[in-house]
Amino acid sequence: MAVFFTSDTHFGDPRVLRIDKRPFKTIPDHDEALIANWNAVVSPDDEVWHLGDFALHVRPERIDELLSLLNGRKHLITGNNDGAATLAAKGWESVQAYAELMLDGQAVVMCHYAFRTWKNMGRGWIDLHGHSHGKLKPQTLQYDVGVDAWDYRPVTLETVLGTRRRRMAVGVV
Repeated sequence: MAVFFTSDTHFGDPRVLRIDKRPFKTIPDHDEALIANWNAVVSPDDEVWHLGDFALHVRPERIDELLSLLNGRKHLITGNNDGAATLAAKGWESVQAYAELMLDGQAVVMCHYAFRTWKNMGRGWIDLHGHSHGKLKPQTLQYDVGVDAWDYRPVTLETVLGTRRRRMAVGVV
């Protein structure tokens, strides 16, 4: 079992094609690509933490359908665009505004929003967030796990940490 993180899928939300300039012609193309990308890396036994803004402008039945199409056991950290239907959807293992996780010896705090400071940051805890669509300047111990920053797919903590280390090693932060 692997643990993945993602955020800001915005299934059904036409604004992401315009505002975030995602490379899809239509929302059905967008949604289909994000589902395929998710399922290409996440197996049914894996765990996924979705850090908010799952879907917008879709019927409650579509939210349930999307969750059933996506591999893994899914947890939602609520975002500013997650309405009542998203929060009440049957496919979530848990729904909360904030969570802490210990993963392979690394303590993680998770919220939809990026923090300036967070619990135990001086002790090496890291902050995973979404909301910024890959547009915030990276800060020490803070990582945007949104799909805009990760080729429209969920990522593991190892991938997130490894990529940052490689960028810092070549001076590309």
